[in-house]
Amino acid sequence: MKTLLPILLFVLFATDTHARPITDMAGRRVEVPDRIERVLGSVSPVTWMIYAIDPTLLAGLNSAPSEADLPFLRTELKSLPAVGSFGGVREIGRETLLALQPDVMVFWGWGQTAALDRLAEQLTGWGIPVVFVTLDRLEQYPAALRFLGDLLNRRERAEQLAAYGERALAKVRAATEGIPEGGRVRVYYAEDPDGLATEPQNSFHAELIPLAGGINVHRGDLRRHAGRQKLNMEQVLLYDPQVMLVQEPSFFQSVFVDGPWRQIEAVRRQRVWLIPDRPLNWFDRPPSFMRFLGLRWLAHRLYPDRYPFDEEAETKGFYQLFLGVEPSDEQIERILHPLPTKPNRPGHVDE
Repeated sequence: MKTLLPILLFVLFATDTHARPITDMAGRRVEVPDRIERVLGSVSPVTWMIYAIDPTLLAGLNSAPSEADLPFLRTELKSLPAVGSFGGVREIGRETLLALQPDVMVFWGWGQTAALDRLAEQLTGWGIPVVFVTLDRLEQYPAALRFLGDLLNRRERAEQLAAYGERALAKVRAATEGIPEGGRVRVYYAEDPDGLATEPQNSFHAELIPLAGGINVHRGDLRRHAGRQKLNMEQVLLYDPQVMLVQEPSFFQSVFVDGPWRQIEAVRRQRVWLIPDRPLNWFDRPPSFMRFLGLRWLAHRLYPDRYPFDEEAETKGFYQLFLGVEPSDEQIERILHPLPTKPNRPGHVDE
């Protein structure tokens, strides 16, 4: 009886509010409270999208930001608990959910699996409405922002963010769509400390490469949602990419002195770029709205003449709009160039 009491009290509390019907992005009809004040995201891409719309609505985070990330986030986040996620390393527990009493929970409906549907039914039975958003591709983010703006009664704010995303996608597309196949830059996305994990061309983890007009040199198929397909050095040498995008700082620092890697065109010509990642990665892991900025950054890096882009000014403006912070010039420099060993500016080549 002691175990059931918190659930019964929460269900009673949750149902004692005015409700309104909403159709989520999976086409499900859901009753949600008229006034939503506490929200949880099932995974970090969802949670960070809610943050961008209104961080004061978050009841918790999936994982705690690092100390290095905090200067680029609003102060409200410091007091939020890290509660885990659904499908992550640390699962959200029932007791945690009942203690936080969210008005609604937002799921990323990747593939809309039967397991997710069962989980949503279970949470609904506990008095927690569940809605699904579709975040499988960056082009779906503006619609997801507008849906959440409607759900959370933050329509004007969500429209600002969605409009930025649509403009970014449209302008990059217009700048790069006329490039012939033979003129497109061949790109390798290096993951893991050894640089020998990557993503195939159909992976959402690496979708910024084709969106920015590049060619992903790895032409396999996405075998699992988590990605990170392992390669060997011989395969990367055969690919001989013109540009490398790097996730791990340790690998970035070693690639210019490690013998086999120095044979690759991207390394010889110093076109190896460490992806900015404060407070969230601009490219992937987690995939988030930061990829709107990452797309513009990458398009400029690949085709500086076709897509002019003031990295410092545009980064500052994006952080103000989406993150609600105003980084200093010194902070912007550290975001764009976090390590002393860095590739040359766009368009410059060492012969």
